Amino acid sequence: MAHSHVWPNLGDPPELEEGVLRILPLGGLGEVGRNMTVFEIDGRLLVVDCGVLFPEEHQPGVDLILPDFGPIKDRLDDVEALVLTHGHEDHIGAVPYLLRLRSDIPLVGSALTLAFVEAKLREHRIEPATLEVDDAAVATFGPFRCEFMAVTHSIPDSLALTIETDAGRILHTGDFKLDQLPLDGRVTDLRAFARAGDAGVDLLMVDSTNAEVPGFIPTERDIGPVLDLVFDQAQGLIMVACFSSHVHRVQQVLDAAASHDRKVAFAGRSMIRNMTIALELGYLVAPEGTIVPLNTADSLPRDEVVFITTGSQGEPMAALSRIANGDHKIHVGPGDTVILASSLIPGNENSVYRVINGLTRMGAKVVHKANAAVHVSGHSAGGELLYTFNIVSPRCVMPIHGEVRHLVAAGKLAVATGVPSEHVVLAENGMAIDLADGLAEVVGSVEVGNVYVDGSSVGELTEVELKDRRILGDEGFVSIFAVVDPVEGYILSEPTIQARGVAEDDSAFDELLPQLNQALVLALDQGAHDQHQLQQVIRRVAGRWISKRLRRHPMIIPVIVTV
Repeated sequence: MAHSHVWPNLGDPPELEEGVLRILPLGGLGEVGRNMTVFEIDGRLLVVDCGVLFPEEHQPGVDLILPDFGPIKDRLDDVEALVLTHGHEDHIGAVPYLLRLRSDIPLVGSALTLAFVEAKLREHRIEPATLEVDDAAVATFGPFRCEFMAVTHSIPDSLALTIETDAGRILHTGDFKLDQLPLDGRVTDLRAFARAGDAGVDLLMVDSTNAEVPGFIPTERDIGPVLDLVFDQAQGLIMVACFSSHVHRVQQVLDAAASHDRKVAFAGRSMIRNMTIALELGYLVAPEGTIVPLNTADSLPRDEVVFITTGSQGEPMAALSRIANGDHKIHVGPGDTVILASSLIPGNENSVYRVINGLTRMGAKVVHKANAAVHVSGHSAGGELLYTFNIVSPRCVMPIHGEVRHLVAAGKLAVATGVPSEHVVLAENGMAIDLADGLAEVVGSVEVGNVYVDGSSVGELTEVELKDRRILGDEGFVSIFAVVDPVEGYILSEPTIQARGVAEDDSAFDELLPQLNQALVLALDQGAHDQHQLQQVIRRVAGRWISKRLRRHPMIIPVIVTV
């Protein structure tokens, strides 16, 4: 297999030749999230998906992480369309930020996907141009001919697609699994996959998230009986946390609630927005009177209500985290049951366990994937991928949507089915893959990075500033203040120290003060009258002393006032 580390010093990709298709992933490789891939041929671009990545604990204060639009920022007029495979945040969450740069990029997707995107764009005051497609649609966007096909995932209306150009045919699976008993009866269209294979698939871009998991993912229908059992045993309030777009899981909770004579209320802005859309479009069905407003649910007896909320990943500002912190109008306690009906996104484990511990401390019974079968994945396991490779018989395979270990595992499965190892492309974000004469190969790379959304700022937060935040969080800071007369070379006010986030009292730094004073005197005598130079002297002396005596590396903030 062509591992990415084989090319440690990839240069810029060459100028694209006529009739060659270039594939440029801007997100989704080496990570679970912010999926976005750009296809280019003959000067025209097609984008598939535009999602976000949720921050990990080592990225404090970050709200979202976007794909890096830099490589196409100056070429947005060349974009024929943005195709969205399904309505999960890691595939549509960054659409508003891309459309801020060009608002009339045509958005292509299924009815539910577009409804979710349009609701999100209204909040950004963007009115998009859209094209609704179904699983039998064929559409042409410039030099790209796209044929769409149904796939089963953990959200209705998910699509795979073939992208046909003069350079060859690509099958992009999107996120999919081979659930043979989906709740809505809409199975992955393996006949369409086979037809594409018969026509000749030059490159299969395949979901690899569960490639390490052997066998087959259980069917979504297996969740229903487990939820019924949990509802039977529940004595007080029931709260279910899941992704705000997981319509199938919410449907099963609604079914269980109705059979146990409980009312259901949605909590969390995105949950309320998405489920309202799903109800209006008929993707979610509930007996009349089952769903009630949050305020109504608050006044009902606790054993007659179910709350469905966001926050299954421990997000600090999501409803469940605030409930676990006692910072929400919904309260849980002894006799209540909380169900975390989702998987753990890699990197979120500590945040989720913190929420579980907080709810348990309050006396609630917490049911989650580790102690009950309340979740099944929406991604194909290894056995399902083997079926896919054998049905499609692609010439080349490029695993997508996964961490490095997932991509590698999917590549090995492809090789096991007969795909030559040199035809398996294991790439990273920013690598350019050219498809020509039916073969795909890495030809170079462009620089891409993380684009952070931090409050109202987009892309302004740098890695250096994130490092400063980590230092502040881990080590605290030490502020050193002094007043000098640089012209006369005098210290008018000797250094004083204040420490925050450091275990030691300020008096622990008394031994350092004479050294700082001496260093300033020496620097002034040697003609260092520049404010920045004097700050560097202070920072160097203090850093050396604190590291040696206290075994710490706090942020040191010298403040030199010159008069």
